[in-house]
Amino acid sequence: MIIKEINSRYSELAESDCCLSCGGAINYAEPGTGEVCVDLGSGRGTDVLRMAETVGETGFVYGIDISDGMLEKARRNAEKFGITNVSFVQSELEKLALPDKVADLVISNCTLNHASDKQAVWNEIHRILKKGGRFVISDIYATTAIADEYRNDPVAVAECWAGSVTRAEYMQHLERAGFATVEIIEESAPYAKGNAEVASFTIAGKKDSCGCGN
Repeated sequence: MIIKEINSRYSELAESDCCLSCGGAINYAEPGTGEVCVDLGSGRGTDVLRMAETVGETGFVYGIDISDGMLEKARRNAEKFGITNVSFVQSELEKLALPDKVADLVISNCTLNHASDKQAVWNEIHRILKKGGRFVISDIYATTAIADEYRNDPVAVAECWAGSVTRAEYMQHLERAGFATVEIIEESAPYAKGNAEVASFTIAGKKDSCGCGN
């Protein structure tokens, strides 16, 4: 039900001019020539196309989204600009339709809070990253736990606040997934959103390059 609501909401927004995300993970990601990059919640594909130009013909970028409308718009944008080193994939965050150890870089803007099982999402990010691969994620967290009446409301979750967890929970998910060191690049003061108080932050980390873990 929640996925259906998110698909509907963002398919409707695909052709609008509104801003759809918090943060700017792309501004800190620094994709390199020849790298394979993944954008979780790629929307219209703007960041995917930017990274595709940066990584060049020897690199590749995957855009992951659940919304039919957003994927269609992103593919049209890629075709319009003649960018071919990209693929837009419809997939749930909790079970990414990508192979193991495929990515040098994973980015995301205000998308992970939609996921019903955030631990599974971080486990998947760890799985698809190569050894020594990195992530830069912008997202929100709640200053206090969201009440169940909102957490289970698909409309509230689609509005980017009811699915958020506390900062402590967020960091626990990363640690359990295997990310031992996380850098907080930027963090906002708390602000009201829907029936919650949240904060935005951008975090970065790397998958261990020693071969430990997955």
